[in-house]
Amino acid sequence: MKLIDVAEFYSEQGGGVKTYIHQKLEAGSRFGVKTIIVAPGAEDRREERGAGTIIWVKAPRIPVDHRYHIFNKIAPILQVLDEEKPDVVEGSSPWIGGKAVAKWQTDAAKSFFIHQEPVSSYPQLLLENVLKPSQVDWLFGWFWRYWRNLSSAYDTSIVSSKWLADRFEGLGVRRPTVVPFGIDKSLFSPSLRNEEVRREMLAACGISDPNAPLILSISRHHPEKRIGTMIDAADKLNRKRPVGLYIIGDGPRRKAVEKHASKVPAVHVAGQIADRQRIATMLASADAMVHCCASETYGLVIAEALCSGLPLIVPDRGGAFDLSAPDYAESHKVGDADACAAAIERLLDRPQEPLRAAAAAAGKTIREPADHFEHLFRHYAEVAEKKRAGTAEKSPEGQ
Repeated sequence: MKLIDVAEFYSEQGGGVKTYIHQKLEAGSRFGVKTIIVAPGAEDRREERGAGTIIWVKAPRIPVDHRYHIFNKIAPILQVLDEEKPDVVEGSSPWIGGKAVAKWQTDAAKSFFIHQEPVSSYPQLLLENVLKPSQVDWLFGWFWRYWRNLSSAYDTSIVSSKWLADRFEGLGVRRPTVVPFGIDKSLFSPSLRNEEVRREMLAACGISDPNAPLILSISRHHPEKRIGTMIDAADKLNRKRPVGLYIIGDGPRRKAVEKHASKVPAVHVAGQIADRQRIATMLASADAMVHCCASETYGLVIAEALCSGLPLIVPDRGGAFDLSAPDYAESHKVGDADACAAAIERLLDRPQEPLRAAAAAAGKTIREPADHFEHLFRHYAEVAEKKRAGTAEKSPEGQ
């Protein structure tokens, strides 16, 4: 099988999408799927990656984040698809890349791979103080009509969690199919807990007491991640007792996050940490992970935290909430710093060893990347076979 992923949000300097694309290229080789990534870049270029290929299509940079380019023309994408003739093609965005795949005339199977949910990420965030989420959906009915029409050009729609499948199905998106993501579980373990690393993180937060609670966050600095909510929650907690909040990540709001955090005691903004083994040790050495984004499609860092035996504080909707359970997590109203602080307090007041044991047990149910791609490729093979059979029935030969 030959698969092309028109990956609009792929960048070599990116985060989760970059990790996923690299895993897909590796999995393609393992499962005998010739995998080609079509991505926007600084120039037209073809790059071989092991048994796979990345085809860069020249496109402008995104003004607010120069790590990324974005497609601005359909024709170059269609040209690549015509030349490569895949069996299955993924449109991995609802924008130019997704429209190009929808427009392409082909007998190949088409998959609408949904990596984000933009209404939850942006309008619901901006309007949450004046409108309920359902009201925002109604206000953006024009967008959902566009999305429904776009998905109607595809043979399947892929989402990574049940909450998202339920949401899209209710909004009329065509055939949402859940294929959960996976993580490299060999990197993460509760056994990596390191008291020296824990003390270093507490010290970075300005806390000398080694027994003080340490809360960790790993998140891109972007409005949808609601980092301000967790910083304000930490401010409220530290009026009662020292609680360290150690924030890992980078992004377009990095300066704003640092400015906000500088006014709050016991909060440290560490920036990006590329060393995955170091990240795994830090996860295992903290007391809990706090995550405030309500529009995660899955929550890869949440899965990594669970595999590290780390209890969770999450919002009451979204992919992070989907991975939580009362045995090892507390939830709070989305965007409410008071509720977030109360949820952290509830978690810290519970017996810690049972929490960590329950989190580690949940981590054992998380899939590996190979499981995800085996499921995905098997689904694509089935969809492609049905598409071929349907095409044959409609052809003169099949009549």
